[in-house]
Amino acid sequence: MSNAVSYEINGAVAVLTIDNPPVNALGLDVRQGLVAGIEQAEANADVQAVLIIGAGRTFPAGADIREFGKPPMDPYLPEVVSRIEACTKPVIAALHGTALGGGLEVALGAHYRIAAPSARIGLPEVNLGILPGAGGTQRTTRIAGAKAALDMATGGKPIGADKAQKLGIIDKIDDGDLKQAALAYAGELISSGAGPRPSGARTEGLSDESTNRAAIEDTKAILAKRARGQFAPFRIVECVEAALTLPIDEGLAFERAKFLECMETPQRLGMIHAFFAERTCTKVPEASRAAPRALNQIAVIGGGTMGAGITVAALDAGLPVVMVERDAESIARGQANVEKVYDGLIKRGRLDAASKDKRMALYTPATDYSAMADADLIIEAVFENLEVKQDVFKQLDKIAKPGAVLATNTSYLDVDAIANVTSRPQDVIGLHFFSPANIMKLLEIVVPESPADNAVSTGFALAKRLKKTAVRAANRDGFIGNRIYKAYGLCATYMMEDGASPYDIDKAIYDFGYPIGIFQVHDLAGMDISWANRKRLAATRAPQERYSAVQDKLCEAGWFGQKTGRGMYVYPEGARKGEPNPDVLEVISEEQTRLGITPRKFTSDEIMRRYMAAMVNEGAKVLQEGVALRPSDIDVVALYGYGFPRYRGGPMKYADMYGLDKLLADLREFELEDAHFWKPADLLVDLVAKGRTFEDQNKES
Repeated sequence: MSNAVSYEINGAVAVLTIDNPPVNALGLDVRQGLVAGIEQAEANADVQAVLIIGAGRTFPAGADIREFGKPPMDPYLPEVVSRIEACTKPVIAALHGTALGGGLEVALGAHYRIAAPSARIGLPEVNLGILPGAGGTQRTTRIAGAKAALDMATGGKPIGADKAQKLGIIDKIDDGDLKQAALAYAGELISSGAGPRPSGARTEGLSDESTNRAAIEDTKAILAKRARGQFAPFRIVECVEAALTLPIDEGLAFERAKFLECMETPQRLGMIHAFFAERTCTKVPEASRAAPRALNQIAVIGGGTMGAGITVAALDAGLPVVMVERDAESIARGQANVEKVYDGLIKRGRLDAASKDKRMALYTPATDYSAMADADLIIEAVFENLEVKQDVFKQLDKIAKPGAVLATNTSYLDVDAIANVTSRPQDVIGLHFFSPANIMKLLEIVVPESPADNAVSTGFALAKRLKKTAVRAANRDGFIGNRIYKAYGLCATYMMEDGASPYDIDKAIYDFGYPIGIFQVHDLAGMDISWANRKRLAATRAPQERYSAVQDKLCEAGWFGQKTGRGMYVYPEGARKGEPNPDVLEVISEEQTRLGITPRKFTSDEIMRRYMAAMVNEGAKVLQEGVALRPSDIDVVALYGYGFPRYRGGPMKYADMYGLDKLLADLREFELEDAHFWKPADLLVDLVAKGRTFEDQNKES
């Protein structure tokens, strides 16, 4: 046996208890202990059944992440699962907590499964760029059919015990003491003479051939849109197809071969990097030094799209919210914006009226700032104008209770300039929500010059409560995301002016893996917003900076994008998907003539070389200036706020895989055209000179 798996005899049942905190991950000790336990039970004539159960809070929740990137060690998980399945005595798995990935595959190796009502099972490997490699696709398909296997393995989301029982994956649910219930279940099986029932030999899920084939084709169509560019999801489909026709041994071999193919792709590296980056970004110095303040009630100033989205996110998290607007008409509009979100969910069948009522019971509309006097945290979400926001904070300074955290939701503005109009700058932070705030997962926590540590940690506590991914950003114009966005947006604009069609640029970006192109994003956000920002920064623009007036001219014509029906694209009759706007090409041509530019062609590869070089170079500048704590934080911002394809890991991870020396060479080449815009970041030059990577910086931080 091993230290991670204990063995005891309870009557006629051998009990193998996995105890490898915190989540009973399937590390080497656990794998060795399971095999040893099965063999010990088989060798004991008095043992008539085997029970596998997890100590602590969960059944094994998956692989041991400490083994990621290391050479695998025998016994491999497929061997462990097959050994459990081959046991000559009935094996029962007792599930509580989460049985995910390899944890579920261990349970599928058992012959019978009992679960607590709160247990959840799943095959989330696709989120790491791989597929279940220890029989997950083969055994699930044989038990529950192709649709269930495909939904679990390509969707990557867990399902509850009730649903798993309906699918036949779980045999019994018991709401009492799980170990005692499992022992009683084992006794029933022994008394009835039930023997081993290998999952690999079951055929219930294979019986309806037409339904299984339809599930395969439906999933292929869904993945063609949802998983465009990804490798693993399509290999999962092939594995489930194989389960429908191949004997179990051949199916397991096929699955293992596809698993190893996934292991060799750069996508696995990118997605595992993203997995760890998400878990690292909340490790910030302030949170390590101070616990968060109370978060019992919040207030939101502003009932527009952003204010309503923030309010919905808070209500969904069970937080009471006071929304304040300037007058009765405005607050009525704000409440309508909140209810519109819930009504839309009800219409789509994702919420019921009772749930809406429960959330709205936490909502209080108000037109007087005094209504916020008891709020623990107040979020200002008014018009993106410094003077307007400063006026709001002057009023908050008078009415907010001592110790309340005062947060500004701003995309670009100086948080210190807002904090310093109050007598309590230590209580002021920035919370940059992304629109729509009730949907987008990213939240930049902007740290100005002198906030209290517990004010910053409260921002992170709020993000956790709202189920958002929070990243710390220093208070510099544009913070992390919008600053980098500005750089690659300028790059796209310069390419457009130099001869690349904006529609070819968008297609290259889409083919790279983004959901939409940069000019489509401009139209979606409203080009008037970036136009206003350009005018705000005009006085501070460096004289050597190249300036393109193409989009200014479109804005001057009143073409702001989707909301006006015309922008970089045309949106006939309110359509959400645009068509190329021929007038844009005419404006570009006029600007080329005015500036004396001779248009030239750009291939898709050239477009993306420049686009990514601009993105990574600005990311390096953000790092060297301390705006972001670590390269992986920039990756998280790009993944969750700007649609960067997850399977590429993020821009800084992409740069490491592309080669920092190659990327620097690209910058040097482009620098010959525009020495100001393409000047390589000192940090990037230093890393290449020392043969180091952004990942080295992640490890150091």
